[in-house]
Amino acid sequence: MAEGRVLGIGGIFLRAQDPQRLAAWYRDNLGFTVTCAGQPSPDGAWFWQAEGGDTVFSIFPADSDYFAADRQVMINLRVSGMDALIARLRDHGIAVETRAEWDHPETGRFARIHDAEGNPIELWEPPA
Repeated sequence: MAEGRVLGIGGIFLRAQDPQRLAAWYRDNLGFTVTCAGQPSPDGAWFWQAEGGDTVFSIFPADSDYFAADRQVMINLRVSGMDALIARLRDHGIAVETRAEWDHPETGRFARIHDAEGNPIELWEPPA
């Protein structure tokens, strides 16, 4: 009999003051399926079929400055076409932070944004 093990992330669940608005923010600005409070997305989809690649699950010290101290969680999303995504986000009035020291040929490129309720999001484009 095979030993039980975790296969991957099954879901990400956020609390929100306005769940409909926040779900729409993710769909409209980042372009993937996000459901609201156990209901399908407006197009009837339940799932986001994430595209291949590894997932990092990392625990940081409570006093880390890697993301805002008043937040327990930061979402990291794998992206392609970082420049086009940054341009679209900025066109939508979303502040995007980039820093040359975040980017490394062996790990890729990074940018930071916040969703409509202030949750930190790190965008990661792995190296080609």
